[in-house]
Amino acid sequence: MCTHVHHCGGCFSSRLSRRGFLAAAGVSAAAMQMGLLEFTSTLVADEMRPKSKPRVRLFFIRPKDQAKYWMSWPGNDYNADENQADFTKRLKRIARELDIELEVDPAALEDAATVDAALERMKKSPPDGILVIQMHLSYWRAATDHLLNNRGDIPTIVFSRLGTSFTGHLQTARKLPNVCVAATDGLDWLDYGMRMFKTMADMRQSRLCIVAGDKSYDRKLDVIGTTLHYIPLDRWVEELGKTETTNQMRSLARYYSKHAREIREPNRQDILNAAKNYFVAKQIMAAEGCDGISLDCLGLVRHRRIACAPCIAWMKINDEGGVGVCEADWNAAISMRLISLLFQRPGFMQDPAPNTAKNTLMGAHCSCPTKLDGFNTKPEPFILRNHHESETGVSPQVLWREGQEATVMEFDGPGRIIVGTGRVTRNFETPQEGGCRTSVELAMDNVSDVMDTKGFHQLFIYGKLDHDLRAYGKLAGIDVLPIA
Repeated sequence: MCTHVHHCGGCFSSRLSRRGFLAAAGVSAAAMQMGLLEFTSTLVADEMRPKSKPRVRLFFIRPKDQAKYWMSWPGNDYNADENQADFTKRLKRIARELDIELEVDPAALEDAATVDAALERMKKSPPDGILVIQMHLSYWRAATDHLLNNRGDIPTIVFSRLGTSFTGHLQTARKLPNVCVAATDGLDWLDYGMRMFKTMADMRQSRLCIVAGDKSYDRKLDVIGTTLHYIPLDRWVEELGKTETTNQMRSLARYYSKHAREIREPNRQDILNAAKNYFVAKQIMAAEGCDGISLDCLGLVRHRRIACAPCIAWMKINDEGGVGVCEADWNAAISMRLISLLFQRPGFMQDPAPNTAKNTLMGAHCSCPTKLDGFNTKPEPFILRNHHESETGVSPQVLWREGQEATVMEFDGPGRIIVGTGRVTRNFETPQEGGCRTSVELAMDNVSDVMDTKGFHQLFIYGKLDHDLRAYGKLAGIDVLPIA
C-alpha cells in the first residue's frame, strides 16, 4: 500500500526541443556555453527513438446526488462536483507534462451497474492503466471493489484522500495483483502515481545495448518488457580505433579538467581518451537505437585492448539521465534505467563489501555519477583519478554527502527487486583502503548482520525510496523484497 511522500520535480517528455531535452537530461549551463549543447543534441536528440505515450483511464467513485454526503465522510461540506473538476484539471496538467494520454470518464460510479457501464465503455479501447479517484467512504464495496475485480489485468491505482477510506476498506484491494492503493492526505502524490504509469510504459520500450561476447541478438525481458540488445565486444574496440579526436572531445576533456576538485594521477592524454569513450558510447547507442549501454570492460583493460576504461563516459551518460553500466551487467542496467525514469536521478553501481566490525556496508566502483540529487541539480564534487586496479586511464572519485539518506536496490531478474535503506557515514581514500576510486560506506537500517545483505552490483541512490519502490512493484507486478 502506498503513502504520501515528497518526490523530486522535473518531468521528461518525449517531445522536447533540443534545449528542453538537454535541460531535462541535466546538462549544465556551463556545458552548453562550451559547446556541449551542439554535440549532445547531435548524438542524442536527433537520434531519439519515439518514446511511449501511455493511455490512462480516469474514473471517479462517488454518488451522483450531493445529498448523500450527509452524515458520511468526507462530510456534507464536501462539494463533489468542484473536487472532481479540480482532480481532472490537476491530472490533465500532469498528463501533459509526462506525455500521457488521459482519458476522463466523468460519470459518477456508485454501484455495480454504473461500474459495469464504465467498464463496457473502456473495453472499446483498453488503456495501459486505470486511475480510480475514491470520493466517498461508503462506496468501496459496491463500486470500487467491483471495478477492481472486473477490470481484467490492467494496472490500477486507487487514490483515496483522507476521509474516503478506513483500514477495512483497503484490505481487499491490497491483495489484488497490479493494484496500488494510495491512501493519503497529499494531492501531490498524484504526480508520482502518474509517473509510475509512464515509467512502466517507458521500461517496456527501453533498449539497452550490451557489448559482450561475439554475437548480435535481442532478448526481451519478461515482466518489464525491456529489450537487451547484444552486440559483439569487438565492436567497441573497432569504433574506438576508427574514431578521430575532435574539438568536441577536447572541449569535454577541458570541462572535466576545469570542474574537478583535483586531478591526481591522469595526464591530459588520459583525460582526452576518457572523453573519446563518451562519444564512442553515444555513437553506438544512436546506431543501435538504444537508451543505454553496458560494456564487458574488464577484459578489455586486462588484456590492454583499450587505453582507458569508460568510467568517465558512464559518469556523464548517467548524469544525463541515460544508462552507462560496467561489466555487461544487465541487472544493474535495468536497475539504473528504472531509477532514472522513476525518480529522475542516477544510481551508483557498486561492489558491496561488508564492514563486519561496524556492521556497515561499504560500496566501491570505478564509475559514479555526480548528479546524485537529480539530473537538474548541482553535481557532487569529484576528483579525477586513474583506474585503481590497472593504474591506467581516468576514473572519477565522487565524494558523497555524509549523513545523506540513501536507498540500496537491485533487480534480481526482471520480476524481482531487492531493496534496503541506510545513511552515508563516510568516503574512503584509495590508498590506503583498497577498493575502487569511489568508495562509500552506509549504516544500514534494520539489518542486524550486514553479511546477510543480498545481491551484487546493487545501486546506492540518494533518498529514502524503499516505500515508493514497493508501490511501483505492486503496480507493475514486480516482487520487492528486503535486502536482508
